[in-house]
Amino acid sequence: MTIVVFAGPSLDRADSNVPGLTYLPPAAEGDIYRATREGPRAIALIDGYFEAQPAVWHKEILWAMSLGIHVFGAASMGALRAAELWAFGMQGVGAIYRAYRCGSIIDDAEVAVLHGPAELGYPSVTEALVNVRANLSRARASGVLSRAARRRVLQSAQSIYYKDRTWERILAQAVQSGVAAEEAAALKTWLKANSFDLKRRDAGSLIRLVKERERTFDRPLEVSYEFEDTTFWRDLVDRHEPDPEGELKDAI
Repeated sequence: MTIVVFAGPSLDRADSNVPGLTYLPPAAEGDIYRATREGPRAIALIDGYFEAQPAVWHKEILWAMSLGIHVFGAASMGALRAAELWAFGMQGVGAIYRAYRCGSIIDDAEVAVLHGPAELGYPSVTEALVNVRANLSRARASGVLSRAARRRVLQSAQSIYYKDRTWERILAQAVQSGVAAEEAAALKTWLKANSFDLKRRDAGSLIRLVKERERTFDRPLEVSYEFEDTTFWRDLVDRHEPDPEGELKDAI
């Protein structure tokens, strides 16, 4: 492996077959540890699990970087982890990363979506709050929404669980909260022609950046910390370490 990319629903099809990149599914606990064992020069974290499966540990990323591997993050779980670990050397990309880093958004639910299976290309079934925010800002700038309506539509989106957050439900909730039906209908029409996927844009920016910097990855990343091999880290390693004697132990 040279450059490993963990991605799912945030990645556009045009960015999912760039030569020289090894694409893996959204990352869960242990996935970056296992990828690091294969010796990549760089890792790009875009999407990751956080509820159905244990999320990627910060410690996995710190371990990878301590071995000289360049680690990038954007768009979704990658943006969140990059904002948390930028001081240690993880490189964040895009507007969502910057929003997490400066504290204008803080909740991991901002990037959460319900998506379909890998066989279908991880299609998003619901709307991420960061995308709702981006679209509402554009709609407001275009004169489609008043300031008060924009605020109420966003509040409606925030009140809906991420697995249920669709534009249909957001707009219905907004009308119930006092947004004029005419404004909601105008926004619905505007979205059909102008909807914008901020997560996808940031993911594409990350893919382009790692390709541009590909030649620089021959020089190992230098970090300012020493990796601590704690008991919690040993537990993670034990859970995810390949066990060549596993079959024999099972037989015994």
